[in-house]
Amino acid sequence: MTENPQLTRLTGVLNGPACDDDDCPNVYATDRETFVFQGDHFTALKVPAGESAVEIPRHVLEEAVRALGW
Repeated sequence: MTENPQLTRLTGVLNGPACDDDDCPNVYATDRETFVFQGDHFTALKVPAGESAVEIPRHVLEEAVRALGW
């Protein structure tokens, strides 16, 4: 895998809420067929060291699905 994958922003570009300085939840597709989720830190789930969990609102995932044409 490449160290810095190419990111394509899937949310915040169509009909989603306006985001200033990329500080709202967003979903990105990478050039290595993975997704990156940006959002507020979610503390209700304990995950192993080196991992994290991000809570994504439903409307953000719906926007990502629309952007992919699914």
